[in-house]
Amino acid sequence: MSAEPTIKRAIVFIDGQNLYHGAKEAFGHPFPNYDVKKLALEVCARKGWQLQQVRFYTGFPDASDNPFWNHFWTAKLAQMGREGVHVFSRPLRYRNQSIVLPDGTASTILVGQEKGIDVRLALDVISLAWQGDYDVACIFSQDQDLSEVADEIRGISRIASRWLHIASAFPFSPVSRNKRGINSTDWIKLDRAIYDICIDPRDYRPKRKP
Repeated sequence: MSAEPTIKRAIVFIDGQNLYHGAKEAFGHPFPNYDVKKLALEVCARKGWQLQQVRFYTGFPDASDNPFWNHFWTAKLAQMGREGVHVFSRPLRYRNQSIVLPDGTASTILVGQEKGIDVRLALDVISLAWQGDYDVACIFSQDQDLSEVADEIRGISRIASRWLHIASAFPFSPVSRNKRGINSTDWIKLDRAIYDICIDPRDYRPKRKP
């Protein structure tokens, strides 16, 4: 087994929508109000890791489909870029989805879905491991599809004879239904105290007309 490095270089990979939904459920925050740079720095400081990069991944609606949230994400992602965050984003793809209303009747609604976001995140985790750019990959997500990435990282560690570690961070409170991080990773539970000191004071939502 390769030696554990004294200084552990970390790259933080953030699934933006997964983080938002986790914080909404755990803490009741109604929109993505996180500051990803602050969150990454806070987690790395608590774990004794040296932060190298923050990488953010999200889908967002086209302006013609939802101008309000398109404005929000365009402004928020631009600010992340100015702060040195590596941003990967794609427009949402829409499809019809059947739902059952409270009165028992069926209805069809148009639902936006991310395509390719988790794949891009997974490819970057693996690619940057092969390039030797980090010792620790910290993924802000609870998506169990990424457990295969954890297996790949352990394989790279054996083949390259390098110490590598992978963790998953996620909002957590007693009301959280999903209490698990990504399988085969080190789980980092973000409580309200940690999350709230990393809230972005800027509100990128456009002002609604009265």
